[in-house]
Amino acid sequence: MNDSVEAKAAAVKAASAVLYNCTTSQKNRLLRAIRQRLKSEAPLILQENEADRVHAADRGLSTVLMDRLTLNETRIRQMMDGIRDIIALPDPIGTVLERKRRPNGLRIEKVRVPLGAIGIIYEARPNVTIDASSLCLKSGNAVLLRGGSEAIRTNRSLVKIIKLALQDGGLPPGCVEFIDSTDRNAVIAMVKQGNSLDVIIPRGSQQLIRLIQENSSVPVIAHGEGNCHVYVDSPADIAKAVEIVYNAKVQRPSVCNAAEKLLVHEKIAGTFLPRIAERLSHAGVLIKGDERTRTIVTNASPVSEDDWRTEYLDLVIAVRIVKSLDEAIGHINTFGSHHSDAIVTSAKRHGERFVQEVDSAAVYINASTRFTDGFEFGLGAEIGISTQKLHARGPMGLSELTSTKFICRGSGQIRD
Repeated sequence: MNDSVEAKAAAVKAASAVLYNCTTSQKNRLLRAIRQRLKSEAPLILQENEADRVHAADRGLSTVLMDRLTLNETRIRQMMDGIRDIIALPDPIGTVLERKRRPNGLRIEKVRVPLGAIGIIYEARPNVTIDASSLCLKSGNAVLLRGGSEAIRTNRSLVKIIKLALQDGGLPPGCVEFIDSTDRNAVIAMVKQGNSLDVIIPRGSQQLIRLIQENSSVPVIAHGEGNCHVYVDSPADIAKAVEIVYNAKVQRPSVCNAAEKLLVHEKIAGTFLPRIAERLSHAGVLIKGDERTRTIVTNASPVSEDDWRTEYLDLVIAVRIVKSLDEAIGHINTFGSHHSDAIVTSAKRHGERFVQEVDSAAVYINASTRFTDGFEFGLGAEIGISTQKLHARGPMGLSELTSTKFICRGSGQIRD
């Protein structure tokens, strides 16, 4: 097992040197080939995905993970759209970020370069195989993939079409490698490849991310959990607030940018809560509330202290009535995961204070948290959504998969 992982990591490292020198045209041609094969091989991919879903159902996989695992024609089309968007984006490699001339005549440029060899570990969502590979290839990075056991057949079929496109383009197969094993030990072996991999990016449960952070000898950029909040302020447009909260919770509850908590100013709680509770209950959402909330929403269940920190990824929401904007901001900064949080308000001053003081990767005024997404941010797709503060934060697109180097041009300068 370890030998196989080590060999694949080494192949990725070697291939990264080739990709480093590929032109934008070469990379875009490769992405077009992957996109075309994704279209032509869609029936086979869906067949393999169905086999994965049947096996997952037999294992009792949760509804949330089943949703993440599922591919259909719409989701394949979205993957193709993501590749198309990535092709259309400017290539970040070689971009000059700073340029200066020193008094001694030395000319210095700071330019974007690929990270190099990237390891990506993820669970359940096979679309990550295409999204991550496409972003890595466009940004000049080679990638070692390790998907979850529940999507092993689907991921095999997706990696196969990428490999064929690489072959057609005359590029080394190590540009995209896949650990074709469901053995959990493969994850531990992968994060020990510090001689070959430059960074590890995990996407999945907090248990998986902690396992990787505790065992990795490779730098880790973690995809954080999404304990996201919507705060309905006073004043606020009630009708607008109902639609925003409903969308943030119900549109797709199994993803990390769905709202898990609702905070409501006490001045509008009596008007707003009955309306949103009716909409949410009709959609099958279980509402948990603090004591004041339960006097208004009588069918709400009691909320516990643990609930305030919980990412449900399901049709569940916890509600708290607050006395002020300060209390709302304090609650979010204390209990939130620093992913995505929103305020619904008619007071511009309140909105600006919220986005200034809430310490999250994405903050919104009068919009759903569901927009924290690579596609919606115009990134084409995303590797993940980082809640860290070093190197990258928020949805990670092409630019976040680069580092920098200084290029210094002289004419014989020496230091005194």
